[in-house]
Amino acid sequence: MKLSFLGAAREVTGSCFLVEAANARFLVDCGMVQGGRTAATRNHEPFRFDPATIDFVLLTHAHIDHSGLLPKLTRAGFKGPVHATAATADLLGVMLPDSAHIQESDAKRDARRLRQKNVQSPLYTLRDAHECLKQVRSVEYDREFTPGVGVHARFRDAGHILGSAIIEVWVTEDGRATKLVFSGDLGQPGRPILRDPTPIEEADILVIESTYGNRQHKDFSATENEMIDIVEKTLYGRGGNVIVPAFAVGRTQEVIYHLHRLTCEGRLRRPMVFVDSPMATEATRITREHLELFDEQAKQLAGWHARGENLPYLQFTASAEESMALNRIRSGAIIVSASGMCDAGRIRHHLRHNLPRRECSVLFPGFQAQGTLGRRLVEGAERVRIFGEDIPVRAAIHSVDGLSAHADQTALLDWARGFGRAPAQTFVIHGEPLAAQALGELLQQRLGWPVTVPEHGQVVRWPDMPAGVDRAANGASS
Repeated sequence: MKLSFLGAAREVTGSCFLVEAANARFLVDCGMVQGGRTAATRNHEPFRFDPATIDFVLLTHAHIDHSGLLPKLTRAGFKGPVHATAATADLLGVMLPDSAHIQESDAKRDARRLRQKNVQSPLYTLRDAHECLKQVRSVEYDREFTPGVGVHARFRDAGHILGSAIIEVWVTEDGRATKLVFSGDLGQPGRPILRDPTPIEEADILVIESTYGNRQHKDFSATENEMIDIVEKTLYGRGGNVIVPAFAVGRTQEVIYHLHRLTCEGRLRRPMVFVDSPMATEATRITREHLELFDEQAKQLAGWHARGENLPYLQFTASAEESMALNRIRSGAIIVSASGMCDAGRIRHHLRHNLPRRECSVLFPGFQAQGTLGRRLVEGAERVRIFGEDIPVRAAIHSVDGLSAHADQTALLDWARGFGRAPAQTFVIHGEPLAAQALGELLQQRLGWPVTVPEHGQVVRWPDMPAGVDRAANGASS
């Protein structure tokens, strides 16, 4: 068996892992690279394999850095099924067409700006996205299924976003079964809305994320107090707006939940909340249709939109005209908009209008990848370029990691301790180099596990590779 790390190796985005056994060739995730000047170029590069030879895809969750190249895969010849949880399948129906619309719109804008016809074509079209969606197959949590000859799999709740999964895969080759576990993105335990990540007891090969592998989240009560302080001082103290760049799937719904709950508890005055993202509106609707995936506390508040007093004023904007009207609001508004890393979508318009204003605040509730506009703002940029304009940054910038949907270092280690025995080999992925290396060292030092932090394009063979030996290679190996 061969395992190839084709994305999210020593970086956070672009998750893609190729498994090749005697009777099967399949992918775990097929995500888009996000952030940085080279992201577009990398996304347009040909796959390092022939898509027509891929038997099936196992998808951990719907976020674009895990699913965003699926339509490109279909366009390039992939004909097999994409297996995902039911909630993930529903979310893909919104996210992949939205991504295709962005690809087509960006290509048209570049053609107008460069005044030439030989600009880069879109990664894929709306038609490609709809063709890809025909290949998606829903699978229930905790039910073992057989996606291919000699391969059995099972999705377990990862607690990251709606429908997110840890994937257990058993591959039988030459009469020998090998169990692989792909953590996907793990959620932070003990947080409201979604259930905690499912403990896994054993694996021969573990592929574990490390987004926050070198950091701890703030205490959640401290995070709540910080959020209240930011809103109160901005809206009522300085008379400005709070701009919240949030992923349309997962983070937007969590932000709405917290604003609702804190208002009901009397800890926030009734704010005006605007959700300015058509995709977030659809994702919120889908979220309400999967109440069975909520924890008990969230189920009690699941009808927040239809009952009770002292609720925040909440409006979902749909049209571009409604979105533009928000930029005429000078004070008292919380505007939640995508994209979460500020590299596309309506959020850029709201930043353009509010960043120059000292009375305003920008509240980042999630991770900001290297090379993104969000990362530059969090790191203290005094000026940024938006739509070709040089925008001064006078608004207060806040990063509230305590709202992150990713497990922090302690939570990642605690989840790893759930294994009854050490995996024969653990690969640490989905983290920037310092984060991945830090988690890898802790797994080695505290749990005694053999660990590798793979490089992009690295290929490992099993069982030929002795446990604990790091065969890092430059580019692909064989």
